[in-house]
Amino acid sequence: MARAIILVVDGFGLGSAPDAEQFGDVSANTFANLADAYFQEKGVPLNIPNLAALGLVKACEQASSRSFPYKGEAPSKGAYGYAAEISTGKDTPSGHWEMAGVPVLFDWGYFRDKENSFPQDLLEKIYQKTGIPAILGNCHASGTNIIADLGEEHIRTGTPICYTSADSVFQIAAHEEHFGLDNLYKYCEDVREVLEDMNIGRVIARPFVGTNSEDFERTGNRRDYSVLPPAPTVLDKMAEKGNVISVGKIADIFAHQGITEKTKASGLPALIDATISHLESADENSIIFTNLVNFDQDFGHRRDPVGYGEALEYLDVRLEDIYQQLRDDDILFLTSDHGCDPTWQGNDHTREYVPVIAYAKGMPSVPLGERSTFADLGQTIADMFDLEKMAYGKSFLANIRQ
Repeated sequence: MARAIILVVDGFGLGSAPDAEQFGDVSANTFANLADAYFQEKGVPLNIPNLAALGLVKACEQASSRSFPYKGEAPSKGAYGYAAEISTGKDTPSGHWEMAGVPVLFDWGYFRDKENSFPQDLLEKIYQKTGIPAILGNCHASGTNIIADLGEEHIRTGTPICYTSADSVFQIAAHEEHFGLDNLYKYCEDVREVLEDMNIGRVIARPFVGTNSEDFERTGNRRDYSVLPPAPTVLDKMAEKGNVISVGKIADIFAHQGITEKTKASGLPALIDATISHLESADENSIIFTNLVNFDQDFGHRRDPVGYGEALEYLDVRLEDIYQQLRDDDILFLTSDHGCDPTWQGNDHTREYVPVIAYAKGMPSVPLGERSTFADLGQTIADMFDLEKMAYGKSFLANIRQ
């Protein structure tokens, strides 16, 4: 039996999706726009020979009718295409659940007000549940900016920093030493319970360290408290007969359901190293599912196209290490959960097509074209392991193994 390796390049879009106008994201294009900005800033094109050979550039050109400067060859191996999302939002859980075969066809609850985002009756319930009678923030904010603005007051008062965004999310930042990591997790668990009837997708613990506003930084001890997917995913079905190994925040995104083994790691090198470590040891009949959060967290949301481009170049180099650990029947998949164009206004996700790339040893280059849902990946995984067919998606396994 084979193994499936899924690398989610978090927040990596290939051009505005057909319904992008509904989200204010017409002309967003994470890949093309960051490549243009990278070239303008550094005077040289992105150097991504391995990704280009897999058809990633070609998929973007097909999705958006855009060209951009890059260094690499034409597609020469692997299947390549691009997928639209049918889930109602452009958030992390929706994208991941849909790629696992379960799209989100309902509306999440949101905190839409930019200031005083959390209603007073909700805050009163949180105060009563947690025993802490106040919060700082209560607004839409960038996570790095808000700890710089409010971190010192948080340390002085012991009051947690609570904020949100355009996503269905309640985020809580607290200092690991002054507030305590366990206290932060417990506070998040309490808030998750209070939000049970509001259909909020995630409560996120955002721990940070440092002594003042000039050196505060978030740590790798983030934890996501997600609601359960609305139906069994392909991970649930796989966990009944094989292994599902989570690397990074995958387990949190799926509320730890359908996961048989978990590895936490912080930073792009560590996430890739952990993936390779599992490739070295994982049994046949396994899924290794990795979220490369830093593309979204460190470069997309922070609107840093050059940093994003450098991270892509790093991933391109590390693909060689991953290739070396692939067995003959393994299939490597590269995809994303949404866009996060680092040149776009604001700092939220962008509604875009995402890449659908698949590679197995010795396979030629095969175009997959446009896929109508991220769930095509989940259906392909089900097909690959002879699992019960998913309700959504169309398998492209035959294109890989032709």
